[in-house]
Amino acid sequence: MKITEISVVDLQVPSLPPRSQARRRSWIHDAARAFPISKYSEFVSTKQPVPGMDETPLWVRITVENGTWGLGCCGFGSVAQSMIERVYTPLLIGRDCIATEWLNDLMWRAIQRLGDAGHAVIAQSAIDLALWDLKGKLLQQPVYRLLGGPCRNTIPLYATTDDLDWALELGFSAFKISNPVHAESGTAGLNQLEDKVGLAREIVGPDADLMLNPVMAYDVTFAIQVAERLRPYRLRWLEEPLIPNDLRGHQELKRAVPWMPIATGEDHHGRHAFLKLIEARCVDVVQPDLCWCGGLSEALKIYTLAEAAGIPTSPHLAGSSAFGQHLALAMPQVILGEYWLASDPGVALHEVARIPGTATATNGTVTPTDAPGFGLEIKPEWIKPR
Repeated sequence: MKITEISVVDLQVPSLPPRSQARRRSWIHDAARAFPISKYSEFVSTKQPVPGMDETPLWVRITVENGTWGLGCCGFGSVAQSMIERVYTPLLIGRDCIATEWLNDLMWRAIQRLGDAGHAVIAQSAIDLALWDLKGKLLQQPVYRLLGGPCRNTIPLYATTDDLDWALELGFSAFKISNPVHAESGTAGLNQLEDKVGLAREIVGPDADLMLNPVMAYDVTFAIQVAERLRPYRLRWLEEPLIPNDLRGHQELKRAVPWMPIATGEDHHGRHAFLKLIEARCVDVVQPDLCWCGGLSEALKIYTLAEAAGIPTSPHLAGSSAFGQHLALAMPQVILGEYWLASDPGVALHEVARIPGTATATNGTVTPTDAPGFGLEIKPEWIKPR
């Protein structure tokens, strides 16, 4: 079945106000969250946006000869759209939509002169996910069955949130909290961080998995200090402490604190970036984001590289994205899907706005539907030109 159209689109999904009464505002509105650019004072507050770095989804619809269409999305749409329209669309029109490996290889070879350009790989993600959604619809199978079928009945989750009391009430037993400090915050930052992690451990109890996500805000020296300071709190892992291209830094960190598991990968793009981490044995959990790493095709390659090395995979947002849910349900070495919990405490999860067809967490687990493709329930009239 040949591809006849590739369109960048907006989804205008109707939403209803929740029936439940919020108890307070979500943590996301007020939490201090450090990023690499937080080195500079004007970007210490997350309310000061970095141009072009918004995570607003960009949606792609791919249509074939019989009118069937699939949907995929990626982040950072303001920098990804031109790649989709100027490179991938003219490259793929008229080709067999079922041949996802071939199409994936075409896209990779087309962008090699850009090197490791993240925006090109992010844009590729939306195309690849739309192709898998389309394939599932044409074959009338959920994507997880195209991957070999389910290896578990449901996906165990951890909640990414600072509203730990609410997450506990919802039935989660694993948690990841945000990081408020940058590498340059020194001893005061270490003290602030230990206070936060210590309180979190007190709230969730001694047996719960607890993780911390610095989002690349540390350098090697500060990451070592953090790991040493937080050792008594027994973190399941320290996530993405360093910028992605600092391979030697990752190696040095792992040698310095071998007892602290290091997870990373959401901002690594493509299999080759992960291969370097895996070969260097400086990562304990790989975390590709299906909307940023190159799509499902690329995530499968990353998963296989990690599996061969005995390293588990925990895809970024795998629990709250339909795309990640299908990968997590099918792949045995995927552990703990991430569930982004930033809605107001007190509002039932099934009332929180989401892409229709995306399964919602129940008692700390989630199971995608068996609808064809990724199971997204998008009506044609909700799809608008961008």
